[in-house]
Amino acid sequence: MKTATKCVHFDTGRDPFDAISPPIYQTATFRQPTASEFGEYDYTRTANPTRTLVEQQLAALEGGTHACAFSSGMAAITALTRLLKVGDHIIAGNDLYGGTVRLLDQILSRVGICVSYVDTTDLEEVRGSFTQRTKLVLVETPTNPMLRICDINALAQVAQSVDAILAVDNSMLSPCFQQPLAFGADVVIHSATKFLCGHSDVTAGALITNDSRLHRQLAFQQNAEGAGLSPFESWLLLRGMKTLALRVSRQNASADTIAHFLSRHSAVENVYYPGLPSHPGHQLHRAQATGDGAVITFIMGNRLLSERFVSATQLFDIAVSFGSVRSTISLPAAMSHASIPQSLKEKMAPPPDLVRLSIGIEDVNDLIDDLTQALCVIADRHSNIRKLTGVSDSIQGS
Repeated sequence: MKTATKCVHFDTGRDPFDAISPPIYQTATFRQPTASEFGEYDYTRTANPTRTLVEQQLAALEGGTHACAFSSGMAAITALTRLLKVGDHIIAGNDLYGGTVRLLDQILSRVGICVSYVDTTDLEEVRGSFTQRTKLVLVETPTNPMLRICDINALAQVAQSVDAILAVDNSMLSPCFQQPLAFGADVVIHSATKFLCGHSDVTAGALITNDSRLHRQLAFQQNAEGAGLSPFESWLLLRGMKTLALRVSRQNASADTIAHFLSRHSAVENVYYPGLPSHPGHQLHRAQATGDGAVITFIMGNRLLSERFVSATQLFDIAVSFGSVRSTISLPAAMSHASIPQSLKEKMAPPPDLVRLSIGIEDVNDLIDDLTQALCVIADRHSNIRKLTGVSDSIQGS
C-alpha cells in the first residue's frame, strides 16, 4: 500500500465490537490471570493497547518494524541519548531545534557525554569530527530553521563504518515525503506534535527503527523513565495521522506557491525553502524526498522590520512549533531557538531577522493576501525604521 492508504487502513486491534475507530484504553492497570501469571498488559507505563496501535502505525508509515511513542519529541531524543555512557561522543548538526541544543549542551554535559556541533551537510567535516568515542550522529534534514539538506545515505555509510548510530529527525517532512530508514538511518525521530498530529492538541514524540536490539533498549528506557505517551494522546495522534497525507499534500502545495511569491518580493532578502531551485542542496533533497514540506524561512535584513512584519499578519498565529492545520509565524531567534545556550549562540543561533512560516491548510490566496497586507504595513512604517536603523533599501511590492 502507498503511504496515503496506510494512513487510513491499519490494524485496529482486538476490539470485540470491530469499531471503525479503535477504543481508548484509558486505564492505568489491567487485571491479571493469577498472582503468578501476567497477561499481555499489566501497567500502562510499560505498555497500553492504544499506545501499541499508534506505535505500530508510526512504524508502518516510516517503513520500519518497531516504534516507541513518547510524551514529547524531547522525551524521545532523551531516551535515545540514554543509550550512551560517560565519555561517549555525539556528532550533532549545527542547525538544530533550540530545545535539542539545550538538552545536548546543558544536560548531557552533566553526565560526561561530549557533543561536537558540525555542518552535517559537509561530509568531510563530519568525517573529521569522529573520535574513537563517537556513538551517535544526530541530524535534522531539512534542518530547523535554515532548512539545510543532509545526505542521509552518505551519513549512514560514514556512521556505519565506525559503528555509530545515525538518528535522523524527520519532523519537518513526515513519512509522506521522506523515509530516512530507506536511506540507511538507524533511527528516525519525530516530534509527533508537528505534522503527524497536525492539530496542535497533542504533545508527542517517536523513535522508529528496524533494529530489534536497538528497539528493545529504547523500549526499556521508555518504561524505566516513564516517558511513554498516554492512552488519550495516543488515540488523538492515531486519529490525526489518518489525514496526514491529505494535510501535508495541501500544505506542501501552498508552501511552494508562497515560497515563490516571497522570493520575488523586494522586501525579502533571501528565502530558504527546499523546493526553490536556488536552495542549497535542492537536487540532493529531490533525490531523497518526494516533497518539500510546509515550513519556509526568510530574512528581511533588519530585525525591527521582521518583528513588525510578524505582528502585522492576521491569519498567521504568532506561535512556536510548526505543522498545524493553522498557519503560524515566528521569529526563531527570539522564540523556538531562544533556549540555545549563550555560549553557543554566536555559532548556532539563527539570524535575528529570520522569519519562520508554517503553512496550514487555509486557502493559499488568503494567506498570500495576508502576507501582502503585512508587507504593506511595514512599507508604510519603513521611513521611521530607516531613520532609527539606517536601513536604506525601499520596500515595494513584487
